[in-house]
Amino acid sequence: MAIAQDRKNEIIKEYARSEGDNGSVEVQVALLTEHIRGLTEHLKVHKKDFGTRRGLLSMVGQRSSLLSYLRKKSPERYTELIGRLGLRK
Repeated sequence: MAIAQDRKNEIIKEYARSEGDNGSVEVQVALLTEHIRGLTEHLKVHKKDFGTRRGLLSMVGQRSSLLSYLRKKSPERYTELIGRLGLRK
């Protein structure tokens, strides 16, 4: 379940730290979160799609790693980001 290009650009614009920023931790986590939400909806319908489930777990792990990095480097940015995305600690 790929993210539509216009939605992706919208997310990048919303979470970018400066003009032209599309690789910061905030942007990466926001894009992963959007992708994870889409795959979660897909798996609610297709319960036996184990390939997608494996990819989903991989993305969740990657997002967790990025959030751990951000929490160590800048706790203020971390708390702001999880608040904006509606994630648990």
